[in-house]
Amino acid sequence: MTLRVIGSGFGRTGTRSLKEALEILGFGPCHHMEEVFANPAQVQGWVDALSGRPTDWPALYAGYAAQVDWPGAHVWRQAAAAFPQAKVIHSQRPDDSWWRSFSATIGKVLRISDSLPLPPHIRQMFNAALPAIGEGTFGTRTPDRDTALAAYHRRREEVLAALPHDRVLVFDVAEGWGPLCEFLKVPVPDTPFPHLNEREAFWANFGGEPPG
Repeated sequence: MTLRVIGSGFGRTGTRSLKEALEILGFGPCHHMEEVFANPAQVQGWVDALSGRPTDWPALYAGYAAQVDWPGAHVWRQAAAAFPQAKVIHSQRPDDSWWRSFSATIGKVLRISDSLPLPPHIRQMFNAALPAIGEGTFGTRTPDRDTALAAYHRRREEVLAALPHDRVLVFDVAEGWGPLCEFLKVPVPDTPFPHLNEREAFWANFGGEPPG
């Protein structure tokens, strides 16, 4: 198995729904941050990749046909080079909707992660991932709305500038199956498009949303 779909979009752009959709379409398993949480053996490979160390990309993605969400979204460029036949899906959602979701979830984790009681492998992962997502993407671990949205827009422009346009789909999960299936050249399935990972589901990974 080799990676066939690369997700370059930020977290909180419907990536959990997109993961489920890709798996329904036969592009699974699909990698997502939840895969790292559930598989401690993956952590060291991701720590190395996010730290810029030489990375065996086929080994890192062994067993996966697709990837969405961070940490993979941070290394989309390297993955696109390592898997030249893979298509790239850049997930997005309207600015205000994304900022509200991001600031109440991942943005909050960026701010308070040091105080969260985390299992050792998740702590190790966060020690590498949060600087990449924070300083590496936004220039700070506490981005305000304007700073975050500037990076959000910049990522889309970087992806479109780096790759042939017929290799990239800019996609909002609210569009449903049509654009996704057309891009991947697969039939539209006889099942509703999944819509998953609301705020409570996100915080369930941490035992519930902490105050602050």
